[in-house]
Amino acid sequence: MTPMFFRFLVLCLPLAAQPLWEAGAAKVDVTPAEPIWLSGYASRIRASEGVTEKIYVKAAAFRQNGRTSVLMTSDLQGLDVAMIANVATRIDKQFGVPRERLVLNYSHNHSAPVTGQVLHLYYNLSGAERDVVDRYTNWLQDRMVQAAGEAIAALAPAELWFEQGLAGFAVNRRRARPGGRALYGPVDHDVPVLAIRAPEGRLRAVLFGYSCHTTALSGYKISGDYAGYAQAALETRYAGVTALFVQGCGGDANPLPRIMNSDGPEAVGLAAGYGTILARAVEAVLRAPMQAVKGELKTAYAVIDVPFRKAPTREALEARLRQAQGGKRRQIQYLLDKLTKEGKLPESHPYPIQVWRFGGTMTFIGLTGEAVVDYCLRFKREFGNDGTWVAGYNNELLSYIPSLRVLREGGYEGVEDMDEYGLPAPYAEELEELIAGKVKELAGLTGQ
Repeated sequence: MTPMFFRFLVLCLPLAAQPLWEAGAAKVDVTPAEPIWLSGYASRIRASEGVTEKIYVKAAAFRQNGRTSVLMTSDLQGLDVAMIANVATRIDKQFGVPRERLVLNYSHNHSAPVTGQVLHLYYNLSGAERDVVDRYTNWLQDRMVQAAGEAIAALAPAELWFEQGLAGFAVNRRRARPGGRALYGPVDHDVPVLAIRAPEGRLRAVLFGYSCHTTALSGYKISGDYAGYAQAALETRYAGVTALFVQGCGGDANPLPRIMNSDGPEAVGLAAGYGTILARAVEAVLRAPMQAVKGELKTAYAVIDVPFRKAPTREALEARLRQAQGGKRRQIQYLLDKLTKEGKLPESHPYPIQVWRFGGTMTFIGLTGEAVVDYCLRFKREFGNDGTWVAGYNNELLSYIPSLRVLREGGYEGVEDMDEYGLPAPYAEELEELIAGKVKELAGLTGQ
């Protein structure tokens, strides 16, 4: 072997060991064609009354060494277990994407249609109104599968780039509530950005996140709220680009100020303004140097059981029922019916967790439900502030997922009103450590 040939072989080996990226993205319009009840606010008393913004399901597909992964986002309030099982099974069967390589994130948009059994105890729908929801839910699931398929069909050689920016309109709503000024009010203002570029540098798609409820609007018109406006602004600014919003750990954060019970011009102005701020934050990242994402995409998925505190007795529920009105009566009666049918209330609930490791550049942690901001902040400390992206609002819209801090403070997020989700009691105090322990284990499996 000549020295020149040996030098050539050594130079080529690292290149051969680097998996080549293929990536693609797609968007599918899922705006309802008929009036439908909107999700997120129990105070609503009628169906939707028009459209301010269209809403979408979007997907980004990644392929390396014959393995395909799909990250799907949506302008929806949430998903239920049956919807997830149906969509995941169909995507695996049709496109060969196993569950550990599929992320289903939703913006938790409060101006989106009711879907499936998501927050079903909020609403007292008539038979005809329920039929509309069922029609839309079935049609929506077809569109979700379609979005995955179109993203996979769009796979092409690509470069991935990652960096984080900053936007400042999220406010910890526990501190902002009456009497809450003395509470610790953490927020996560990071804006993680993953750019998909063609090999010559042209931007093809951008995924970006923020940790804040999509609650700038609260009336009767369909929209994507501030996240919808942010995505639209980016797609206008960069022609031909698909922009995908990934909700973070916004369980205890709101965009503030806001105008409640309104989707009038002033409220829309606020929502559009927050969307503009977020889009500009993404643009600032895209214009600056970003880290090239190298190496293999490794994925891990697991389901743990998260325990509740001791469930209330039948006598306690019946006493609460006598004092309850409206939706609260439905929620308590649901628990009583469940207790009668099953003989006891559940002691725990399944909780999926996902970790995707993008080479040595970025770790994406996907949590289920409405995780509070402490989870974002904790995992960034533990796995690296610059290269860690934490997203709540994946999989089932289970409930708020409080940290130990929030559990001990008490209040709405995961302590009060768990029965609005059909759950029997607040979570046990070991919740945070159970989740953190499994995240650490999965991160280890992906090389973090």
